[in-house]
Amino acid sequence: MNLIIVESPTKAKTISRFVGKDYIVKSSFGHIRDLPKSELGIDIEDNYKPKYVIPTKARKAVSALKKDAAKADKIILAPDPDREGEAIAWHLVKALGLDEPKTKKEYERIVFHEITKSAVEAALEKPGSINANLVDAQQARRILDRLVGYKLSPFLWKKIARGLSAGRVQSVAVRLIVEREEEIRAFKAEEYWSISGIFESDDKRNLEADLSKIKGKIIDKLEIKNEKEAKDILNNLSNAEYKIASVEKKETNKKPPTPFTTSSLQQAGAYKLGFSAKQTMMLAQQLYQGVEVGGESVGLITYMRTDSMNLSQQSVLAAKDVILSEFGEKYYPGKPTFYKTRSKGAQEAHEAIRPTDPSRAPESVKQYLDPRQYKLYDLIWGRFMASQMRPAVFDRTAIGIETKDKEYTFQANGSVLKFDGFLRVYSISFEDKEIAEFKKDETMTAKEIKPEQHFTKPPARFNEASLIKVLESHGIGRPSTYAPIISTIQDRNYVIKNPSKQLEPTEVGELVNKMLVEHFPRIVDIEFTSEMEESLDDIAEGKKEWEPVMDAFYKPFIENLEKKYEEVSKKEAAEEKTDIKCEKCSSGMIIKMGKYGKFLACSNFPECKNTKPLEKTEEPKPTGIKCEKCGGDMVERKSRYGKFLACSNYPKCKNAKSLNGKKSTKKDTEES
Repeated sequence: MNLIIVESPTKAKTISRFVGKDYIVKSSFGHIRDLPKSELGIDIEDNYKPKYVIPTKARKAVSALKKDAAKADKIILAPDPDREGEAIAWHLVKALGLDEPKTKKEYERIVFHEITKSAVEAALEKPGSINANLVDAQQARRILDRLVGYKLSPFLWKKIARGLSAGRVQSVAVRLIVEREEEIRAFKAEEYWSISGIFESDDKRNLEADLSKIKGKIIDKLEIKNEKEAKDILNNLSNAEYKIASVEKKETNKKPPTPFTTSSLQQAGAYKLGFSAKQTMMLAQQLYQGVEVGGESVGLITYMRTDSMNLSQQSVLAAKDVILSEFGEKYYPGKPTFYKTRSKGAQEAHEAIRPTDPSRAPESVKQYLDPRQYKLYDLIWGRFMASQMRPAVFDRTAIGIETKDKEYTFQANGSVLKFDGFLRVYSISFEDKEIAEFKKDETMTAKEIKPEQHFTKPPARFNEASLIKVLESHGIGRPSTYAPIISTIQDRNYVIKNPSKQLEPTEVGELVNKMLVEHFPRIVDIEFTSEMEESLDDIAEGKKEWEPVMDAFYKPFIENLEKKYEEVSKKEAAEEKTDIKCEKCSSGMIIKMGKYGKFLACSNFPECKNTKPLEKTEEPKPTGIKCEKCGGDMVERKSRYGKFLACSNYPKCKNAKSLNGKKSTKKDTEES
């Protein structure tokens, strides 16, 4: 009898359907060894040697696996095909004593990127051994993160508040969110105006167009700065005569999207389905490990942690068959399309995320999936099929309308979908605006010329999708880490998700970030963190030894940490004096920082332990904009309905408008 060990019971159940009676499939229920929680667990003096223990929750599973292993002729280790999976395989060897003289057993490592009968059988036919380089890379990441967490967190407890913690990659993510918030606070809205018109031909055909050029020069977005400048242009146009100056038509192609990687799946899951990164990965794991379809457990997608856009020959040929049979020859480009992976350190041996069987259309399995699983499978199937289809084709038209003196030019653009191509299976937003036919030199009459006031908007806060995109662009984190990073910074109360699903830093997050930026710049340095990821990739590829990488990081880090314990006082970091007197002992109250934000505490602590919440008042933010009703300053205020512009002379002047220039509501003004 041969024993196959995987991580999850679901995966074990699916694989057991594919193998014969000579095999039994068991689950380790995830990691079965880790660093201890109660201590650092790393011997710094002995080349950063880790001290692994079997956690309490894993002991039952390990005991059961030991009994199964003792009866087995051969052990086949089949965790997931990445560094984490390789480490689990290695820990299984150690925990089960497979390389110990008394309990030694023959063992093999098999790898497959989809849980299908053919993939599992192919892996069993060509077993390999554990990749020590991948194990070292995972171990190096775990030790690095433990060193930062266990050494830096006590510093934050002492200097700011107990219960805080620091993370190597998470701290960089918090920094990005804090710096974006600082940009938003520093932002000053600028007024600008646009001018548009509705023009009519002699035979009553209408055309909407925007002013695009003055004296042949393209107008910059902020060129018309105020109402006076807009009115001056309107005065110049009051008696103008117009004609069609140009008509340009061209056919353009919109290329299909690339197949999904982990980061692009998480981004699409957020934008298209409203899923968090954590939700997307949980559902993808369920689809990968197997769901009950018609009485059997089937793995519906390939492995969901990947940064590769590689596609197997078998998968693209299967997609071709589906496209030709379901949609027709005009939707197939004539040959398979392959994509080049762009992300740093990507593992080309992996595949992109795709359906294991392209002929298994979403509708055919809808009854077996819960609504969220179905939505994600539909998204993955559609994206993969789209990647193998023809581009969408658009007819685009650009019409220029000019004053007869050629001083002013208006531009109208139209775009009509001519052939849907990949859009047949995967929707994206696009402009579809048909405009009437016009010929050059046709005379036009201005029915209406209207100015519109606008204000520039601050940069948008990150949401989960845009944060993942920027982390990936900087080479920070890897497919297995994006979702945990975002979950961790929210769990630690450094970041909150607002009602618009945007990520905002908390007071605690901002203070911790300020401390790290000022005193531990390398820990939160984007370039340094990216270089560390590259070093981990080099370890995985056998180009570097992991111990020297630890050494190069740890020695300067610990030297700086010891210095900062002496240099940084708690008062400097997290205490502010106030004019408030303690009602219990009359001492001064100070503002202190706790795990969940600022609060008032008696300065006579520990003799007096009086504390109370800190009342928050938000000052209106200057904008530099003048009120068009009374000439006062417009300020940015906040209500439960969002941010808006209001006159600083309120309540004498009740002028208010949203940040996009539209009139605000009475409720906004009253609640500010």
